[in-house]
Amino acid sequence: MALNDVDRKRAEKLVGAFIEKLRPPPHIRPELDLGFRVEGQSVEIFEIRPVWQAPEQKMEHAVAKATFVKTQQVWKVYWQRADLKWHSYPPAPEVDSLEEFLSLVEKDEHACFFG
Repeated sequence: MALNDVDRKRAEKLVGAFIEKLRPPPHIRPELDLGFRVEGQSVEIFEIRPVWQAPEQKMEHAVAKATFVKTQQVWKVYWQRADLKWHSYPPAPEVDSLEEFLSLVEKDEHACFFG
């Protein structure tokens, strides 16, 4: 089940402000930028880079993901390993709010999100 419109707009506002704070300076953004999407009940943060052999094309590299579980009222936190699959984030597999998720991503104490 997807987030309702109010929760979706709130998530877009929170994550948008978070991404804006972490984005590199404008002159670097053609080579490295950050983005996000809200789909269904999940929020995904990703890096945007040019494709090595075709710089005019852009590729996304997943950084972090949080999925809201309505029945439990928690956000499940995931990171993408080298196998390109989402794995639960062991230090904090669940958080109570989107703000807590963003705080985990920003601190990245275990170098799982940004490496």
